[in-house]
Amino acid sequence: MPSDTDHRSAALARVAALTGPGGRFELAEDDVLGARLPVFTHRQRALHEVLHASVAHADRDYIVTADRRITFASHAARVASLARVLREEYGIAKGDRVAVAAANSPEWIETFWATVSIGAVAVGFNAWWSPREMAHGVANAEPSLVVADARQSAKLAGCGVPVVSLEDDVSRFAAAHPDAPLPSADVAEDDPAVILYTSGTSGRPKGAVHTHRNLLAVVEYHRLNDALLHEFGDPLTAEDRVYLLTLPLFHIASLHNLAVPRLATGSRIVLHQGAFDVDAVLALVERERVTNWGAVPTMAHRLLEHGGADRYDTSSLTAFALASAPSTTAFKERLRRELPFAKDSLVDSYGLTESCTAIAAANPQELAAAPGTLGRPVTGVRLEIRDPLGEVLGEGEEGEVWVRSMYNMLGYWRDPGATTDTIGADRWLRTGDLGCLREGRLFLVSRRSDLIIRGGENIYPAEIETVLVEHPDVAECLVIGTPHPDLGQEVAAVVVLRPGAEVTEEELREYAARELAYFKVPRRWRLTTEALPRNATGKVIRHSVRL
Repeated sequence: MPSDTDHRSAALARVAALTGPGGRFELAEDDVLGARLPVFTHRQRALHEVLHASVAHADRDYIVTADRRITFASHAARVASLARVLREEYGIAKGDRVAVAAANSPEWIETFWATVSIGAVAVGFNAWWSPREMAHGVANAEPSLVVADARQSAKLAGCGVPVVSLEDDVSRFAAAHPDAPLPSADVAEDDPAVILYTSGTSGRPKGAVHTHRNLLAVVEYHRLNDALLHEFGDPLTAEDRVYLLTLPLFHIASLHNLAVPRLATGSRIVLHQGAFDVDAVLALVERERVTNWGAVPTMAHRLLEHGGADRYDTSSLTAFALASAPSTTAFKERLRRELPFAKDSLVDSYGLTESCTAIAAANPQELAAAPGTLGRPVTGVRLEIRDPLGEVLGEGEEGEVWVRSMYNMLGYWRDPGATTDTIGADRWLRTGDLGCLREGRLFLVSRRSDLIIRGGENIYPAEIETVLVEHPDVAECLVIGTPHPDLGQEVAAVVVLRPGAEVTEEELREYAARELAYFKVPRRWRLTTEALPRNATGKVIRHSVRL
């Protein structure tokens, strides 16, 4: 049986052949914003080129919902019509911002393509934002137009910017000029194309600016992955893959890493609309023969709790990925054990809004060889672990994760201070996450911003949370630091109990003490049956949790 080393060597050889001189995905150094970075030689230069090329897929389905089917040809025609309306009726020009404040829909995707194809900047507002947060987004991005669904429109009353209806106006605009030519724009590779806001788990959301270069590099990265699957004997072509989209389009997982590259590869997107519903989602998997699905751990947990996955034919699902939020090794093991489609297909990854795509990824072989890893840096990414002074650390030493690549964002919109704090010399991006490298694999320790310092001792919440969540009566938990007059901070835990659980604080304290050093054992506890608040990407909103 081939070992992990054998598999790794074979993969490296194939990657080298594809990305080396003369290869289909040749990488060569080029100047990117004053830094020398490896870039794909045979790349496209502007996003409208992807739209133009997509018409070659003609009558194949691009977007499918529970009750609609939109072909590549129809999508291109609708985008062309919408782009003409944006230009001629609303005066949208190169560099103007068009914000989308809406739940997932085909019109969201069409608005995106119409906006970027005329050189304007698509801004994704979080559809879970409050009116106050919407007001911050409008003030920060200063859009010339906001496209909003009915629910979000109410939050934008009096915003001072024209607001059009996604359900009514965009649908009408997309059909108004059926013979409109495909749009294009004179843009540079490093011109802004998209602004997506950080999740805002602490402080005010910041707008991460992604360029045409960033998104087109992501397109090539996914094309390369498709080519590697073919090299390893996967019988499906890229065009025959079917991708389930369940995460919000204002997140890089769905927009940058699904809707955008799949227009380029001719693959079908199955778009789930509305709140996550296990039966509705699995029915789509069965009906559309979905092959690929990326889910947040919360969704995966609901699949397990639902217990009815075996009532649906999920045999087509050969790639199941966890993304956007951390998950434990024990949880991954349970997924493999209880979900048939996860047994041999489960993968994990690590990325940020700022990184545009995955920084590191772990395939099933990596997860089996090194449980807990988030894998190795993906093609085109250089990753280092550094100390507080910026010095590179060695094997197994814990420090901050720094990354550098053609995928990294331009910066934060109208926030030069935050940009300087995050992107340093030679385009190195400081992630704010703490981790280490072992045999080339990344292991995360914790978010730096969540670090608890108790009497001079650094305490990483993720370590304690991993222990507590293994208790059979614990559904989920959050560990935070609270002020202490002597120690500076002490450890506190909010624990969500499973239905019917009778465990006490003292029992949990004794359980934790068996697994953790004394200073890591929570001193303050709150036991509850209410789920932790989470944002649209499944991350716990830490600042909203109170003891």
